[in-house]
Amino acid sequence: MSILKDINIERIYSLFSYNVDEPLIFSSGLFLFLFCAFMLVYSLIHKNHRIKVLFVTVFSLYFYYKSSGLYFLIILLTTVVDFSIGHFIYITKEKWKKYSLLLMSLIFNIGVLVYFKYTNFFFQMFHDITQSEFKPFDIFLPIGVSFFTFQSMSYTIDIYRGKLKPLSNIINYAFYVSFFPQLVAGPIVRASEFIPQILNPTRVNKTMIGKGIFLILIGLFKKAVIADYISTNFVARVFENPALYSGFENLIGVYGYALRIYCDFSGYSDMAIGIALLLGYKFNINFNAPYKSKNITEFWRRWHISLSSWLKDYLYISFGGNRKGKIRTYIHLLLTMLIGGLWHGQSIKFIFWGALHGLGLIIHKLYQSIFKVDIKSKQFGFIYNCLSWFLTFHFVCFCWIYFRAQNIEMAHEMIHQIFYSFKWEIAFDFINGYKIVSILIILGFTTHFLPAKFDDWCEKMVIKSNWLLQSIYICIIIILVIQFKSSDIQPFIYFQF
Repeated sequence: MSILKDINIERIYSLFSYNVDEPLIFSSGLFLFLFCAFMLVYSLIHKNHRIKVLFVTVFSLYFYYKSSGLYFLIILLTTVVDFSIGHFIYITKEKWKKYSLLLMSLIFNIGVLVYFKYTNFFFQMFHDITQSEFKPFDIFLPIGVSFFTFQSMSYTIDIYRGKLKPLSNIINYAFYVSFFPQLVAGPIVRASEFIPQILNPTRVNKTMIGKGIFLILIGLFKKAVIADYISTNFVARVFENPALYSGFENLIGVYGYALRIYCDFSGYSDMAIGIALLLGYKFNINFNAPYKSKNITEFWRRWHISLSSWLKDYLYISFGGNRKGKIRTYIHLLLTMLIGGLWHGQSIKFIFWGALHGLGLIIHKLYQSIFKVDIKSKQFGFIYNCLSWFLTFHFVCFCWIYFRAQNIEMAHEMIHQIFYSFKWEIAFDFINGYKIVSILIILGFTTHFLPAKFDDWCEKMVIKSNWLLQSIYICIIIILVIQFKSSDIQPFIYFQF
């Protein structure tokens, strides 16, 4: 009886209940505890394919339940619908029937996105036009709904295009759709790339373990130390009320947000890729030092690679790509980026952000066609490359203002402060008042711009280390996270998309 009294029933209940204010995320202590228990079981059963797939799928659904409650049923519905449609697309001979089945899959998946993300947005637009009052519907946005719907759509589209054979087991497909490392914020994993790994035996070697640990630690540091701290202690304050700050502080806020969104999102991707490696699965890189880019085309080859490549392969090429002349190419680029902007959120500011990037891509292609400039060329020398980088980086930062600001009016207010109330003289006071923020911003950008060889060296050092040294690295990062942790858990930015 004394043992039963010592058991905290409420704590046990909390493990199996959903709390909207505390979604389960990688940087939380609860996830660390659950993941350790998961890995213990996984290490014992991973050689049995059926049990492994079932166990990981059940844990993934539990993980999503702890993130979005009963909305995990949407994943189950998506799994059943697209698995069934994929099967019928493959066995159907008539092309028009195949197309009709694909259309059913697209309507279902896009319908899910439209309902949860854009119902209030479109109704608000209608009521604004008719100048009538609108009371928003109480619609909860399930975490990561954009990611797993895009991922599931790639399955039916690839089967329709003849690039993929459908799975015969729905549990294997549920594993693919719900795989927890990248479920709620990417990277978006293609069916053609991941499904063959599901069907093959799981093999984990020392290199995969070392690289996995390295990526998890780097991702945790990016997210919980750099991104969360500079956001909570400076960046969020500036964007909430830019008029209260000088132009210098607003500019630092923009630079800070550029670093924050990169560290937050790439940090999640790093952890997702690292966790997958520990389980024996390999994902492609999702970020490749995007702020090193010397033009906007290169930026989108380095930033959120899984999304940009998805948009290119399933939207841009479907529109016609560059096969129908220059004018149509530019229209296709703009449409793709407008949809990419809308994918990010139900607001005019995201559409405007996408339009800016679309125009940037068009201008760059025009520049290339007029001056016959190869984006990989080094013949223009150091000064040209520096100028190209400077313009690209600041164009991306300018676009981030619209992405982060509460609305377009506040974005314009921030821009106004930067251009008309700069006040260089407060620079030293700012550094003194925000010492840790300044240090973290400098540290974040410095490590970002270091040569790729430095990252490779750090990775190899962790891989070659014995388990004792790897444990020390883990403890150091955990201590840093605890020291910099705010009172509330900061969800990943892309949870809202």
